[in-house]
Amino acid sequence: MKKVTLKLTALVMLLGGTITVSYAQNKINVVTTAVPFLRISPDTRSSGMGDVGIATAPDANAAFANIARTPFATSKIGIAVNYTPWLRDLAVNDVFLASLAGYYKITDGQAISLGVRYFKLGSIQFTDAQGVELQKYNPNEFAVDLGYSRKLGKKNSLGLAIRYINSDLARGTFSNVNYKAGSSIAGDLHFYHHGAKENGQGLNWGLTLSNLGSKMSYSSDATQKDFIPANLGLGLAYTKVFDESNKITFALDLNKLLVPTAKLDSLSNTGQRIPTDASLAKYRDQGVASSWIKSFGEGGGINNEIQEVNIAIGAEYWYNNQFGFRAGYFYENPNKGNRKYFTVGAGIKYSVAGLNFSYIFPTGSGTSRIPLSNTYRFGLVFEMGGKK
Repeated sequence: MKKVTLKLTALVMLLGGTITVSYAQNKINVVTTAVPFLRISPDTRSSGMGDVGIATAPDANAAFANIARTPFATSKIGIAVNYTPWLRDLAVNDVFLASLAGYYKITDGQAISLGVRYFKLGSIQFTDAQGVELQKYNPNEFAVDLGYSRKLGKKNSLGLAIRYINSDLARGTFSNVNYKAGSSIAGDLHFYHHGAKENGQGLNWGLTLSNLGSKMSYSSDATQKDFIPANLGLGLAYTKVFDESNKITFALDLNKLLVPTAKLDSLSNTGQRIPTDASLAKYRDQGVASSWIKSFGEGGGINNEIQEVNIAIGAEYWYNNQFGFRAGYFYENPNKGNRKYFTVGAGIKYSVAGLNFSYIFPTGSGTSRIPLSNTYRFGLVFEMGGKK
């Protein structure tokens, strides 16, 4: 069987790569996982604030960041729809992320939630080593969440969610290996503290454990399984209310993958540090639950652990609870992916409906240029059932 290659190798590696994807420099040791689209915030409002969202004011999109915020929502029913074009900076028109979320408050202190994310990866042409076209494939990924949240007293709440994940990147038999769609079941545990006063002023904070689930395999080879992006998140949000018409919120999110770092104990022909076959096999053989703990102790000590923390900061100003303006910044260490970008956004509310949009400024160049550079994102939010 001829060796099979992909014309869009970089895209596939970005969306579903394994641990051997990225070691361009000796200091770089990026923690890679399957289904990285789960790390992308589909919430347009959040993306306008640098992708914060763990402790901000609750709405239907809380299903994607911190489901425990939902019992403190002021409406009985919430629905949100978001659309994110992907790689538009590269003139790609058939790749996008779409999401649908909603909640229903059973009582004042309990709510059920639903979240759906769909990632369409466009069309990929398979070729052999000589460039002869073999077949086209239209890969896609999706995740469906079902959650329950309730208040624990007047200021605290807890949320639990279960998630089904499907990643269909390629199918068929090549080089005696049968490729198939990967799937996984994962769960979330979210906590939220609502410290704001009745007028909305005060400090809220949240803690999240997300994507705690089984590994994912894309082939018939049982040894080739990848971790999914289990994550630990901490968020703070402080709101200052000036009067009935003006208020501003400042928010901070810290996120760290609960995935161990591969050991780079060999040198390639180009002098780059890479894992040996033996160490890579040992890495893949780790248990899922034990890997969450090991993610804090591997890869170079405390300095490496600090480097693995992503930082998002954002601000949101509302006038008369009708017109909102947002800005934010996201930072990732150069040795762990080097995503750095500024965002702006705006929102308008009228009756039960709200319209949000955001824009990500172009940053980086070459391989460090983020896929969402020059991207506008759009979202609709509906809040029904009356407010307190």
